[in-house]
Amino acid sequence: MSGKKIKVLVVDDSALMRQLIVSILNADPGIEVVGTASDPFAAKDKILTLEPDVLTLDVEMPKMDGLTFLEKLMAGRPMPVVMLSSLTEKGCETTLRALELGAVDFITKPKLDLSNGMVELGDVIIEKVKSAASAKIRRRPILRPVVNKEAIAPPTRESLISSTHKVIAIGASTGGTEAVAEVLSRFPPDAPGTIVVIHMPEGFTRTYAERLDRTCQIRVKEAEDGDRILPGHALIAPGSFHMEAIRSGATYAVRVFDAAPVSRHKPSVDVMFRSGAKYLGRNGVGVLLTGMGKDGAEGLLGMKEAGAHTICQDEATCVVFGMPREAIALGAASEVLPLERIAAKALNAAKCEVLT
Repeated sequence: MSGKKIKVLVVDDSALMRQLIVSILNADPGIEVVGTASDPFAAKDKILTLEPDVLTLDVEMPKMDGLTFLEKLMAGRPMPVVMLSSLTEKGCETTLRALELGAVDFITKPKLDLSNGMVELGDVIIEKVKSAASAKIRRRPILRPVVNKEAIAPPTRESLISSTHKVIAIGASTGGTEAVAEVLSRFPPDAPGTIVVIHMPEGFTRTYAERLDRTCQIRVKEAEDGDRILPGHALIAPGSFHMEAIRSGATYAVRVFDAAPVSRHKPSVDVMFRSGAKYLGRNGVGVLLTGMGKDGAEGLLGMKEAGAHTICQDEATCVVFGMPREAIALGAASEVLPLERIAAKALNAAKCEVLT
């Protein structure tokens, strides 16, 4: 997008919301809102005539809901889409479904005082739209629920012994919901304990963890302070809280805590990786996936220097290559791999078999 303005089409049934988004985006010299639409039918015509680079799309609209429109759009004219979502249980589910369908990112509408709340989110909205403009639009198969998960054989004593002291730490941001799902879906029931930080707001991480738990052979849950890091389990850092690994006797656990943002984020991947460098050392495997910015780069270098095996997702398979690029530039990556190979390599580094 270098050298020209990013063209944006704003689609929202609320006249106030359209006005607010247009005002925010047009204030940036690198962005031009080329049009607005109050419903998907009007949006369809304007996409053809205005040829926008990015679409902002409300989830709940008349005539055709945002998900239906997004699915049709990604099938007919794939393009970067940033969703606008409400912070409700239904809103969280719908937004995660939108990301599965191909949306690049989402913006959570303020609960109260919409006008001032949107203005306060101005920098975030601009950053997400700019990031979306350079994103690679990739589809992946929708993961299906694991049938009769309780019937899966529990980890054997031997596998517990071999993997109890191995921990896989995964960090991600833009494009990361699907990238993390791709990795965790390949983990077997006795995979090493896994901890995950992904840049998502409070409320979304619980729903996200529950969705992963239904589609993965390992157990997945939103982390709570003091949770043990166990084989066959993945802990997702809760939105708006940091999470770090700690030593708990002969095993590992997580500490979930509130503190100022680190590397501009809360939860921060750097916080998790730095704890991995301190407490996991050679027992850790660090994985940095797609995302904008540089959160996690320095922390991953710390893990590598502490003896951990570290993996970065390659540019070709990243939605946004920002975070992995920064880590690679620092020399923090033991390996740079396409997304589809990362699970196998992480498990191999932890001496565990991958699902095929």
